[in-house]
Amino acid sequence: MEKIKNYINGELVEPAGKTYIDNIDPSRGKVYSLIPDSDERDVLEATAAAKAAFKGWSNTPKETRSRILQKISFLIEENLESLAIAESIDNGKPLHLSRSVDIPRAAANFNFYATGILHYAAPAHSMEDTAINYTLRQPVGVAGCISPWNLPLYLFTWKIAPALASGCTVVAKPSEVTPMTAYLLSQLCIKAGLPKGVLNIVHGLGPKVGNAIVSHKDIPLISFTGGTKTGAHIASVAAPMFKKLSLELGGKNPNIIFADCDYDKMLSTTMLSSFANQGQICLCGSRIFVEKSIYEKFKNDFVEKTKKLSIGAPLQDGTKIGAVVSKSHMEKILSYVELAQQEGGKVLCGGKRKVLDGEFAEGYYIEPTIIEGLKYDCRTNQEEIFGPVVTIMPFEKEEEVLMMANSTIYGLASTVWTQDITKAHRVANEIHAGIVWINCWLLRDLRTPFGGVKSSGVGREGGFEAFDFFTEPKNICIKLK
Repeated sequence: MEKIKNYINGELVEPAGKTYIDNIDPSRGKVYSLIPDSDERDVLEATAAAKAAFKGWSNTPKETRSRILQKISFLIEENLESLAIAESIDNGKPLHLSRSVDIPRAAANFNFYATGILHYAAPAHSMEDTAINYTLRQPVGVAGCISPWNLPLYLFTWKIAPALASGCTVVAKPSEVTPMTAYLLSQLCIKAGLPKGVLNIVHGLGPKVGNAIVSHKDIPLISFTGGTKTGAHIASVAAPMFKKLSLELGGKNPNIIFADCDYDKMLSTTMLSSFANQGQICLCGSRIFVEKSIYEKFKNDFVEKTKKLSIGAPLQDGTKIGAVVSKSHMEKILSYVELAQQEGGKVLCGGKRKVLDGEFAEGYYIEPTIIEGLKYDCRTNQEEIFGPVVTIMPFEKEEEVLMMANSTIYGLASTVWTQDITKAHRVANEIHAGIVWINCWLLRDLRTPFGGVKSSGVGREGGFEAFDFFTEPKNICIKLK
C-alpha cells in the first residue's frame, strides 16, 4: 500500500513520528493509501526550511520565478489524466469533472500568477519638482496555506501559486481527507526544479498540523479555506499575533429565479449549480427561490431532470453523481434530510443512500435530493449541508425574496436569473454576498477578487490587488531638493 510522504526542504520525507493515517477511497469505502500523521515537529522543520529559503527566493528575479511556476503548470497539463484519476479516487467526484475543471484550473492557477507577476506594478506620484512618492510592495515571508477537501488541487494551487509568484515561501497543509494530488504536486515541483524549501507540504490532521502552522511565530500570513467553525478558531489564534489573514468559509447560497428568465438556460445551469461535485462546492446554490408564476413548472422539470442523473463510481463513464467524500460526511448529509422532514419538508426526490453493486457496495453515495415546503428560516435553510441536497421555495415579490436570501449568517455567493437588466443589477446590489452571478454560475476571471461577507469569511483571494502575499503598502517619499 502506498505511503504518502511530506515534502520538506525539497525532499519527500516520512513524518517525524513515523505514524500514518488511513486514506479511504470513498467510492468503495476502503483504505487505499496511508497519510503521514504529522505533528508540530514536522511543521517546525518545514517552517525552518521555508524561512531559510525566503531570502533567496524573494530576491530571485521575477522572470526566473515565473519560468519555474510555468514549468509546474506545464507538468500539471502533461499529467492531467493521472492527476484527474487520482483526484476522483481520492475525492469521489466523477472523472469528467476532474478532467474538465479541477486539474485544468490547477494548471491555470500556476500559469496565471506566473505571468501576472511579470506585469504587477506599484504606483508612483510626482509632486512636480519637489518630491516623488512611490508605493513599495514586498513579499511577506513564510505563508501558511491550508486548503479543503472538496476541490483538492484546484484550491491548493490557488493559494500556493500567488504566494510563490509574489516571492513568499510556503508551508502548506492539504486536507487529510484528500491528500493524493498534493503529494503528486510535490513530485512535479521536484521535477520542475523548484528550489529547496520554497514550498513545503505537510500532511496530517488539523489539530496537529493546521494548528501548528497557524500558531507558529515565523508564519506571518495565513490563507485558509474551509468550515466557518474552524475559521473562527484560526482567527482567534492569528488575530492576537497580528497575522495577515484570509478566510474563505462556508456558504448557504441563494439561487433566485424570476419568471422572465431564459428558462431552458436557467434549468440546465441550475442542475449544475445544485449538484456539481455532489453539491460539495462552497458556491453551489442550495436554496432555490422561484417566482410563484413558474414555480410548479420549474418544480416538475427540476425533479424530472434530477431523477435522471446517473449515480455511479467516479471512474465510470457517464457518471454524473459520484460518492461524497467520507462516511461521516454522508451521515451528516442524511441527518439533514431527516431534519428537513421533521421541520415539515417534503422530499420530492432522492433523500436516501444509494447502494451500488459489487466492489462499490460500501461506497458513500447519496441520491440527489430536492425538498420543498420548508420555512425560509428553519435550520435546514439556515445551516450549511454541503451535499447533494437543495430546497425550493416560491416567492411573489422582489422584497420578499431578498429578505429570505439575506436571512442566513452566510454571504459567499448567489445567482440571479432574469432578462430584465435593471432588475438584475438592482437585486444584485441588494444581495449580501461576495459574488453575484447573473444568468450564469461559476464563471470567473482570475483577475477579480474572490471571497465572502458575514460568516463566509474575511479577506479576498484572486488577483494581485485583493488578498495578496505582499506586505501592506509602504509609501516612500523622496524629496528632490
